Amino acid sequence: MNNRIQLAKLSPDVVQREPFSHLCVDDILDPAFAEEIWHAFPSYTEAQQVGREFATVNEKKKIQITDFRKFPAPIRELHDLLASSEMVALVGRLFEIDNLLADPDLNGGGIHETNAGGHLDVHIDFNLIEDKQWHRRVNLLFYFNKNWKEEYGGYLDLWDKEVKNRCGYIAPRFNRMAGFATGRHSWHGVTPVQCPPGEMRKSFAVYYYTTEPPAGWDGQRHSTIFKARPDEWMKGNVAMPMESALRSIQGGVRGLKQGVKGLIGKQ
Repeated sequence: MNNRIQLAKLSPDVVQREPFSHLCVDDILDPAFAEEIWHAFPSYTEAQQVGREFATVNEKKKIQITDFRKFPAPIRELHDLLASSEMVALVGRLFEIDNLLADPDLNGGGIHETNAGGHLDVHIDFNLIEDKQWHRRVNLLFYFNKNWKEEYGGYLDLWDKEVKNRCGYIAPRFNRMAGFATGRHSWHGVTPVQCPPGEMRKSFAVYYYTTEPPAGWDGQRHSTIFKARPDEWMKGNVAMPMESALRSIQGGVRGLKQGVKGLIGKQ
């Protein structure tokens, strides 16, 4: 890897086991490479033109760009390195998971940018890429935020399995990597972002999978599952159920329209 990623920093003793297996490693990239990536990040406006922007109760003012063909060259290089057989095998050893696979389509991963006022609530991730039957097992997150202050928020929060207590948090500091094993109890979220105008939370995410299900899998496929924090009574009991109900209604309307079109097409 020509030292672009400081692999010597990645040994099993960096992995913490509570509340679920996770790690945090500083200065993970060669400093010059990290600078190249930082300079290559698109502005929020530029990202809006090529990525997907979220505006829901649980995920707001966040853009993701998953198409690696749209990545600037340094970020494309990072993507390629993280998908290499050497890196995939190392991540598997760190988290004690055999036969990991990198996702070439970066489902949900890639460039992430969150603007002031943005947030990502506590959740567990989707557990299966259904068309491939790949089980999600590990998330790696790389941060590219210089001079990030505590009052800006944007921390990666780790929660217990009941989502009653925040057990740890990781600041999105420049050239830092965070990672964790995903599963039924890997509840995590991002502290609401309150950075000043002109700043944004920048990260790059990759997810790894296996074709074999994890031990104890109940056979149930699920999308991202959100939970309200203990101090978010209104969100958990009003806003989230209302949005869920609205989505069900919209889904029913779309299904009805498709059915009508099908009947018309047969006439």
